[in-house]
Amino acid sequence: MSNNADGVQGITEADIANYLANTPGFFERHAELLGAIQLTSPHGQRAVSLQERQMEMLRERIKGLELKIMEMIRNSQENVAIAERLHRYTRTILLTADAAELPGRMVASLKHEFLIPQAAIRLWGVDVPHNGATYAEPASDDVKSFASSLTLPYCGANAGFEASEWLEDGVTVASMAMIPLRHGMDDKSGAFGLLVLGSPDPTRYAADMGTEFLMRIGEVSSAALSRLRPQA
Repeated sequence: MSNNADGVQGITEADIANYLANTPGFFERHAELLGAIQLTSPHGQRAVSLQERQMEMLRERIKGLELKIMEMIRNSQENVAIAERLHRYTRTILLTADAAELPGRMVASLKHEFLIPQAAIRLWGVDVPHNGATYAEPASDDVKSFASSLTLPYCGANAGFEASEWLEDGVTVASMAMIPLRHGMDDKSGAFGLLVLGSPDPTRYAADMGTEFLMRIGEVSSAALSRLRPQA
């Protein structure tokens, strides 16, 4: 039989690999081979022993695990920081005795705690004493339908949404988050308002970003702002 790159006289590399895998005592009986085997280092063309190559592989694996652990720690720290900001936001709401002051306090707190350039709240169906307030100015039927259709906060580019006009300088807003305000996800009456966050950074509110904390903000905000609606 002829020699080739895949084997010698009919013995293939797979045959050798299977033999060594199924013969654990081979290198115990031929320990001198471990020191004689030379491999090419991935960090250059120099030859290294099998033991050295194994150590390099272990170091690379440990380095990869360390990077994953550092990423997990960083994500955990970021989540803790966001949770603390949400806690302070909730505290601000609870300390606001006058319901009419809630929208303004909430917008100011969100901008401060989460470093949001622009934010606004718009409500519809408010109780009579709140008619005429900035947060109760009219919203189109399209906006109301859009808010009620959202099962999750909208995050993405500002495509000329009417809601961007509620912000201080909507022309400069490149990305937006729009959070529906409702009594609950199972509320059949739909949304009674919309919380709008805007940024000139087109990547601040990306379509693929996580919305868990935005949902929590929406739930807390909805519960507080329900005080401005007619009470049954």
